[in-house]
Amino acid sequence: MPSMSTLERAVCQSAPWRVFAVRLVLPWALQGVEPRGDVLEIGGGSGAMAAQILEAFPDARVTSTDVDERMVADARVRLESFGDRALVRQASAIDLPFPDESFDMVLSFIMLHHVVEWESALTEALRVLRPGGVLVGYDLLSTLPLRALHRAEGQPFRMMTIEAFGAVLSELPLEQSTVRPGLARFAVRFRLTKQVATS
Repeated sequence: MPSMSTLERAVCQSAPWRVFAVRLVLPWALQGVEPRGDVLEIGGGSGAMAAQILEAFPDARVTSTDVDERMVADARVRLESFGDRALVRQASAIDLPFPDESFDMVLSFIMLHHVVEWESALTEALRVLRPGGVLVGYDLLSTLPLRALHRAEGQPFRMMTIEAFGAVLSELPLEQSTVRPGLARFAVRFRLTKQVATS
């Protein structure tokens, strides 16, 4: 699984991105869901979103993961003040180091296309999610401008189409799924509820 490019790392660590992410992107991405209990953020970067969640939702305990060592180091510094409500781990989204059904909620903010094997990341996120738990997030859709931008960065990526995303979701153990294209069809928001086993 690739690390961030130099440009992506610089953007994610910048003050303007943190302000934009916290004030606009996070409320839009959460879609009215209030994080509480044990929350996992996959591909959490420098911890900007996790910090805002911890600040805004006192009933949440957040584990933030990222594959990039430098992002993990930045997130540890940023989340240190939250004490035992915050944990930062280096981890690949396709091989999470957590037992089955460990989390009440999983968050994925604009990172699946970096995973390349984003289907595997969705499967892993659901594996560690408790029955009835929610996977919430958003990602970029495959469009010519976004593909060109990512090719210029020289990092591996694989963007999704709405059709491919829907086909993958139809194979997953979901009780309910809401998928909303947005931002002029440059992005997709999703809210996926894991199936509760019936006896």
